[in-house]
Amino acid sequence: MKALSEMPREAPALAPVPLEEDEGRKRGGVPRWAWVLGLLVVAALVVFWRVRASRQADVITYETTPAEARKLTSKVTATGTVAALVTVQVGSQVSGRIQELFVDYNSEVKKGQVIARIDPQLVQAALDRAKANMTASRANLQKARVNADVAKKQAARSRELRAQQFISQSELETAESAAASGQAEVTAAEGSVAQAQAALNEAEVNLKYTTIVSPTDGIVISRSVDVGQTVAASLQAPVLFTIAEDLRKMQINTSVSEADVGKLQPGMKATFNVDAFPGENFQGVIRQIRNEAITVQNVVTYLAILDVPNPDLKLKPGMTANVTIVTQQKDQALSVPNTALRYRPAPAPGAPVQAVQPAAKGSRTLYVLRRQEGQPPQPTAVSVRTGMTDGTYTEVVEGELKDGDRVITAANSPASSTSTTPAAASPVGGARGGPGGGGMRRGGPF
Repeated sequence: MKALSEMPREAPALAPVPLEEDEGRKRGGVPRWAWVLGLLVVAALVVFWRVRASRQADVITYETTPAEARKLTSKVTATGTVAALVTVQVGSQVSGRIQELFVDYNSEVKKGQVIARIDPQLVQAALDRAKANMTASRANLQKARVNADVAKKQAARSRELRAQQFISQSELETAESAAASGQAEVTAAEGSVAQAQAALNEAEVNLKYTTIVSPTDGIVISRSVDVGQTVAASLQAPVLFTIAEDLRKMQINTSVSEADVGKLQPGMKATFNVDAFPGENFQGVIRQIRNEAITVQNVVTYLAILDVPNPDLKLKPGMTANVTIVTQQKDQALSVPNTALRYRPAPAPGAPVQAVQPAAKGSRTLYVLRRQEGQPPQPTAVSVRTGMTDGTYTEVVEGELKDGDRVITAANSPASSTSTTPAAASPVGGARGGPGGGGMRRGGPF
């Protein structure tokens, strides 16, 4: 037994230990090398994007537009009202009830034609009263003349009797005073007759005014009364009709701002349109520019009068006209966009801000993208003298600018995402102005 117990025992067999890769696969996980590879890829991407962002931080993109010859038209736009060339307001000088109307809206009338009649009864009664007063005044004048003649003869006899000492001096003086008083009564009676005659004339004229006639040839565009309506002409003459003399000749009263009135001259041609005929343009000519200033809410305007033919009677009084007046036009004018005149380069990051030096008197400054010898294209300041403008482009009259030069309208730095002009920046490496605009890096080509 001892011998058996002292015999060496064999070591128990150990189960094989699986590899970690096999264990990971059995568990459905990802191998360790895959995790390491993924981390390396992420780190490489981070480094790549940081390097690219740091490179792009120094990139400036310029938006350019070529300077070229184009047709420029300088215009002044305004709003006006269509009106008849001559408009007459027909009123009434006497009060009364409208008895008859002989015309209506759009009626054609001739000068002197009866267009309305006011009830004449009251005016006729006033005329009869004036005639009666005239008769009484004439009778009083006749009576005064008879009395004056008697007093005059009595005074003559009194002088003869006084010469013969038959009457006293006081009796003579009384007789002479009576003669003078009689003559004064004659003068007063003559004045009364003149007053009665004037009242009679006035009553006769008022009777004529009860018949309303047209003062001119034309067409009735407004009627303010109806039959049976009473008009009162105590303070001012009421308007009964409005007559346009000739609707085939119209005018437009246009309000022009004070900034544009200096560009206008009598004789300039104008075009306009009205809402009633969309798409149709009408022609007109400036006849007058009035010096009277019209101020509405601190806005100063001046009135420009345009003569407009209206043979087809399409235009109606009171229509709103949108007027365009061509003040200057050139077919081939070297021009640049107005945004180029407003562009100013921004200072480099970290550099002190410097004030923009003003251009010489009467000139403007442009920045042109030009390539120097052995250098990439760089912004170059060019002094020019400008001419007319159409609001979008401006003519270049003089200066170191040639047809085809690419003027800078804006510049953009992707790092700051800002532009030196209000216009939106173009993507990196491109130019909104078309071919020729290029992205640049400070100190070298992009």
